[in-house]
Amino acid sequence: MSAPGRRAMLARDHAGLSIRRQCVLLSVARSSIYRLPRAANDNDLTLMRRLDELFTAWPFLGSRRMGVMLRAEGHPVNRKRVQRLMRQMGIAALGPKPRTTVRAPGHKIFPYLLRDLAIERPNHVWASDITYIPIGRGFLYLVAVIDWASRAVLAWRLSNTMDVSFCVSALEEALARFGKPEIFNTDQGSQFTSAAFTGTLAAAGVRISMDGRGRWMDNVFIERLWRSLKYEDVYLKGYADGRDAKAGIAAWIAFYNLQRPHQALRNRMPMAVWRDGIIGAIDGTAVDMTLRLDNARALPTYPQPQQQQKALVA
Repeated sequence: MSAPGRRAMLARDHAGLSIRRQCVLLSVARSSIYRLPRAANDNDLTLMRRLDELFTAWPFLGSRRMGVMLRAEGHPVNRKRVQRLMRQMGIAALGPKPRTTVRAPGHKIFPYLLRDLAIERPNHVWASDITYIPIGRGFLYLVAVIDWASRAVLAWRLSNTMDVSFCVSALEEALARFGKPEIFNTDQGSQFTSAAFTGTLAAAGVRISMDGRGRWMDNVFIERLWRSLKYEDVYLKGYADGRDAKAGIAAWIAFYNLQRPHQALRNRMPMAVWRDGIIGAIDGTAVDMTLRLDNARALPTYPQPQQQQKALVA
């Protein structure tokens, strides 16, 4: 999680923890709390949009290769700047490495429960993740809760910070509207390891699963959701502000859930499959979460040049 996101988690009026102690727990410099960070300039926003396009197409790219590709396109940028922007966007290369997400000190990490698990029905496993959404002269963060077997989006929220509250709000809506899953899977980001988020799951009697280090395919279905959303909606429309983005994303998610055929579901719609409640009836097999190389190769596709140009102009 980026430093701005960790700063947003600070509670200045907390009765039990001083600002000093909270800064220590969140690994945030105390001086940064009293001096607001400088707003991103137009050039930063242009680079962030391009980084988002590259990351969505090729999620295994790290800051070094991102920098090389940006310079080849005519952007005079060094690796440190790319690293800073990627931290601000909350993205990291999805590939084997010692650390794939930024943990918060003191947060409990739960074991990964989906290895070799056949997911056979809706509400068996849910998952959640956060992605970066470019808008006009800024950006937002989007969190979604999906049912793993049916691919249905059960709840989502937009926020201008990566504070845990918008993640908890989406989770609470999903639980209220769709019941509860047996297992809930996330990465090890500080929002999902927070006491507020894990406490909500524990109170509902849900088993908590978290991706292992370096296992970039553990949450692959929601990564595919982000790719579809951005290529089919966000990049094409170039939302001017948060209000436009909220309305447009709501319309696309309704289309995705209720009208968009899904190849993995034999061209049925995700919400129809969720309501039917029998995933195995689609093709006689359950969803097997054992990692396969063909799945890994099928994930990234690179945007067409006209899509890239439209996204940069918007």
